[in-house]
Amino acid sequence: MSDLQFEKIIQSIPKTAIQVITNPIGFFRSMPASGGFLEPLLFMVAMGLISGVLQAIISIVGLGHGASFFMALASVILVPVFIAIFGFVGAGIFYIIWKLMGSSQSYETAYRCGAYMGAIVPITAVLGIIPYAGAVASLAWMMYLTVIASIEVHKISSQKAWIVFGIVFVFFAIINISAEHTSRNFQKQMGQFGGQM
Repeated sequence: MSDLQFEKIIQSIPKTAIQVITNPIGFFRSMPASGGFLEPLLFMVAMGLISGVLQAIISIVGLGHGASFFMALASVILVPVFIAIFGFVGAGIFYIIWKLMGSSQSYETAYRCGAYMGAIVPITAVLGIIPYAGAVASLAWMMYLTVIASIEVHKISSQKAWIVFGIVFVFFAIINISAEHTSRNFQKQMGQFGGQM
């Protein structure tokens, strides 16, 4: 890949993110089903980097979970790395689900869909400030994008997509609320224990 091609991909990232957020139906309807992994991978890493920076700022100003300054800075490096790694794993899970639902698209297409859905990750990092509701809203938005990609890219019926991913959403929402509740209780108990010491 030439420097010019690389620069062109990097310059297209903001426009792509805005399009996914503001017009997901139009974006997924026109998204090429193939074209390689590099462009969506760079897009995902860029969204992860922005999200990592936002999470670091949120932690430093004390709005997020109580993380140290160094942990906040480490998130700038770790979030994009984890997003890049788990993007391939997530694409595999999406690929299997979409295949079971009747899609004829390839793993590459599943990867591209998942990568571009990552456009919302910086916004969901900020939504995470809101206890419970932030996580549920983020999951709901991801479910919506997954349904749109299912309909527009994988040609799955709207009803089937809403049912399958609605069930997945409810499952993850329950897990997320339960985990956040447990985490908040633990932090409260540790704070009380520290006060007693």
